[in-house]
Amino acid sequence: MLERLGQEYLGAECELLHDSAFQLLTATILSAQCTDVMVNSVTPALFARFPTAEDLAAADPEEVERLVHSTGFYRQKAKNIVGMAQDLVEHHAGEVPTELADLVKLPGVGRKTGNVVRSVVFKLPGLPVDTHVGRLARRLDLTREEDPVKVELELNRLIPPDLRGDFSLFLILHGRRVCPSRKPRCADCVLSDICPAAGTGEPRFTRK
Repeated sequence: MLERLGQEYLGAECELLHDSAFQLLTATILSAQCTDVMVNSVTPALFARFPTAEDLAAADPEEVERLVHSTGFYRQKAKNIVGMAQDLVEHHAGEVPTELADLVKLPGVGRKTGNVVRSVVFKLPGLPVDTHVGRLARRLDLTREEDPVKVELELNRLIPPDLRGDFSLFLILHGRRVCPSRKPRCADCVLSDICPAAGTGEPRFTRK
């Protein structure tokens, strides 16, 4: 699966625009229940106004709300990114930590967001599980779990640490472009001959 998806998405990169760990962390928090395209449309103005954690930590929450309004749930997201920046300043000298245990203590940051930053920016082991990863992992009979953390832990046992970020990215892109929740395009799928759900979109578990 890794080999085939790697060829299909050769050179694939995280689609959230960023120039630093701080920017990617902020963008990933904003991406909750929102498309990357929409997040990318608001972050240039946000980062121009608040280029560092110190700047965002001192921001007027209402101004932040206006800047991120179109990403949805803007009040909570503004609260989270300002709180995240304040925690970075207070506890990490304004720098994004590398350890997942430290990342998940930041406001608005769960394992998925932490693993995005670890794998994309720091090139450390991290397997973000979003709806696409969870759906495809079940269709491909890699897990029966529904909980994202349990899915992540099961996939971690299958994927070498240095390839976990790539595998997650491949599944995300494949889920968006070929294998959506409805009407998967199995005829165009490079995994169709080994996918238990091919032709139906429904997982047919074969592993014991």
